[in-house]
Amino acid sequence: MRLTVDGQSFDIDADPEMPLLWALRDLIGKTGPKFGCGIAACGACTVHVDGQPVRSCSLPVGQATGAITTIEGIGAPGKLHPVQQAWLEEQVAQCGYCQAGQIMSAVALLDEVADPTDADIDNAMGGNLCRCGTYPKIRAAIKKAAALKTAGL
Repeated sequence: MRLTVDGQSFDIDADPEMPLLWALRDLIGKTGPKFGCGIAACGACTVHVDGQPVRSCSLPVGQATGAITTIEGIGAPGKLHPVQQAWLEEQVAQCGYCQAGQIMSAVALLDEVADPTDADIDNAMGGNLCRCGTYPKIRAAIKKAAALKTAGL
């Protein structure tokens, strides 16, 4: 089957029931999405399929029929995405394990809502778990990223 990941086409030989996460990590080499729970409960494996955040640990690769974007594909070449920039400026990451999924969910939120409220952020990020408890920093970074996007940075 053929997958389009981060703008590149990949022909892979995989069982259509294989979780997309394993196809991305083991067959294509995209290691940004992380395995956390395997039941779509933690968000560490979040990627975008046609711009929508999905949990790649529970989506069969045979059903991933759109353009797939991983954290490796969100910034322009040589330039961080505004969410990535805000994450660094706000020093969000502690252990960092959940951060790829957090960032992918935040990118999807800001693609839909330019200036999110706290309720918008809570709703969009509610399925992403952070064992280090960096939720206040995540909220601050999302607000900063919104401002960076508005400013065109």
